[in-house]
Amino acid sequence: MKCGIFDSGIGGLSVASSILKAKLFDEIIYYGDTARVPYGNKNESTIIRYSLEAMEFLKNFDIDFLVVACNTASATAVEELKKEASFPVVGVIEAGVKALENENKNSNILLIGTKRTVSSGKYEKLLKKKGFKNITSIATPLFVPLVEEGITDGKIVNDVFELYFKNIDREKIDIVILGCTHYPFLSHSLQKYFPNAKLIHSGQAIVELLKNEYNLTPKKSTSINLLASDDPEGLRIRAKEWLDIING
Repeated sequence: MKCGIFDSGIGGLSVASSILKAKLFDEIIYYGDTARVPYGNKNESTIIRYSLEAMEFLKNFDIDFLVVACNTASATAVEELKKEASFPVVGVIEAGVKALENENKNSNILLIGTKRTVSSGKYEKLLKKKGFKNITSIATPLFVPLVEEGITDGKIVNDVFELYFKNIDREKIDIVILGCTHYPFLSHSLQKYFPNAKLIHSGQAIVELLKNEYNLTPKKSTSINLLASDDPEGLRIRAKEWLDIING
């Protein structure tokens, strides 16, 4: 069984890593649309078009499953993708919200994501449907280029945190939803900044969804093929550096 995973860039490697470690598929085909990253500042019709093009590309590999590892595309294009697909399509937003099912409904939740993900209101709508009331949403678009440049801690990162979170009482935040697949690479810095918070990571959440909703069980081994619309070698180098993934 083959799983296609796509993201606007390298951030979806955080999701690919979790699925790879869970060994739920025989092969993973990862596609990063690095020529057009980021999606988060583009309009809805453009995001839908890019997402459909990514799926069409992955169809060439005879995939049996598609994971949309881009929160922006999950917020905007999943329904369109499902209409055009002959296989299951799963987005990271659905998985992230499902991961909160057993959390206290009075928890103070901070959602961070791209402008498009936050403005879509999709996370808030699904969270409120689950009974959560205390939700603060902040668009943090500068996190994406930081991660793309490999800057995940230090003064620059802390200065950007202060820019976005200066009005937040960080001691009172119970849950931080990492509403972009680039953001797990900032987990260490975010956990220090929000010391009492539980971080919700899309990769971990989607593995649980795949197991529970689709009854997927571990294989003996899983290989991964890393592809990109621009600088594929750069993607492979970053994957090896961050996740110890070797192109299979």
